[in-house]
Amino acid sequence: MAENQLVYSTDFGRIQEAKPEKQAPQGDGIVRIRRETKGRKGKGVTTVSGLLLEEAELKAMAKDLKKLCGTGGAVKEHTIEIQGDNRDKIKAFLEAKNFTVKLAGG
Repeated sequence: MAENQLVYSTDFGRIQEAKPEKQAPQGDGIVRIRRETKGRKGKGVTTVSGLLLEEAELKAMAKDLKKLCGTGGAVKEHTIEIQGDNRDKIKAFLEAKNFTVKLAGG
């Protein structure tokens, strides 16, 4: 289907936009861990990107990382955000799970 193709639904009798299918993430297979503060009022967040996992697996990984670090976090746009500076803990955890990990940024 085209991305903006309109579809008729007999359930509602109105025209609704077709929802684009989610595509699997693509990347080079390297997980990048960085610390970010931009746009967060000075609060540091550790972001984990480059995990080539499906949405459910990504949420399960985020749950494991939050439990490991003892902090909160979220999954946004296929990136895991963990509160605080926990780069070393996360790097050791992911390397134990056989991921190729790089510390990126400041």
